[in-house]
Amino acid sequence: MANEIKIQAQVSSQEACQFTVDRPIYENGSVYFASKKEAEGSPLAEKIFDLPNVSSVLVHNNIIKVTKADYEDWMPVAKQVGAIIREQLQSGTSAISKDIEKSLPSEEEIRSKVKELIDDQINPAIASHGGFVELIDVKKNNVYLQLGGGCQGCGMANVTLRQGIEKMIRQSVPQVGSILDVTDHASGTNPYYAPSNR
Repeated sequence: MANEIKIQAQVSSQEACQFTVDRPIYENGSVYFASKKEAEGSPLAEKIFDLPNVSSVLVHNNIIKVTKADYEDWMPVAKQVGAIIREQLQSGTSAISKDIEKSLPSEEEIRSKVKELIDDQINPAIASHGGFVELIDVKKNNVYLQLGGGCQGCGMANVTLRQGIEKMIRQSVPQVGSILDVTDHASGTNPYYAPSNR
């Protein structure tokens, strides 16, 4: 069928699975939900939070990233998430509350808060490993970071970003959507680098 909705699920870690859809879910938008309460009014995220142990939902254009608190097999959950996405798209209604975009801080406000956090807390914390983080850009509510020094090309860079830096940014500026690493890790000098999907 020409109108069939195609969804590709990719498990990126024990806690996270990314769903890439062949059409926009939230066109040119990005929103992160850290709880079911935050998802109120956004039907797609509300339904995903109804699944057991879901701890966060990120919707970025045609990508949905779901994290959960347990380490059970993703397969049954992925099938349920896929069904929720299809049902939402077929409904023809908005997946994300229109009020969210109205409540977003300006790019300048996000840039200022993230830059302050990087300078005051993040860089001092990773300096002991010879690394540093640089804020490259803010577009709408998406943050683009570049890792340098010991973090560039390090096999643990993704863990540092997702479990440390990203958590700190989300606590400080909850309205941030996607946090994207634009580092060219393959050009780093770290000899232990191995590309990883995890």
